[in-house]
Amino acid sequence: MQLRDLHSKPGHLIRRAQQIAVAIFMEECASYDLTPVQYAALVAIRENPGTDATRLSALIAFDRSTLGNVLERLEVRKLVTRYSSPDDKRIKLLKLTVAGSALVKCAETAVLRAQERILARLQRNDRNKLMELLGQLVEMNNDVSRVPRRAAG
Repeated sequence: MQLRDLHSKPGHLIRRAQQIAVAIFMEECASYDLTPVQYAALVAIRENPGTDATRLSALIAFDRSTLGNVLERLEVRKLVTRYSSPDDKRIKLLKLTVAGSALVKCAETAVLRAQERILARLQRNDRNKLMELLGQLVEMNNDVSRVPRRAAG
């Protein structure tokens, strides 16, 4: 395979799209010192207070071992607290702090602006089509992911 062929392959294009999406997110959220994964974790914890890191990993489809580092950084910033489960002291449950809740709320406009920017150069119909096809691609291949996304509950 030649380099020009590589540049037209779906895996390469998806990886490049991810790089672009992260760059735009980081620009828009620079004042919040927040990564896309940190934001996803904060939102998921807000919606599922008392969840543990393993469950959180499934909710946001993110590698459990790497998520531990993300949670440590959020805890150091006092955005998340971990506490022992009343049923099993070995399990640490998660909840947002007041500062974590405030950050998620404040950052939402910037996050939405980033999402708009990612698609902004496409025509409206193409944006909708891309989102529909990406959704299908992800859903149909969820089971082959290193970390399949699982619903809450």
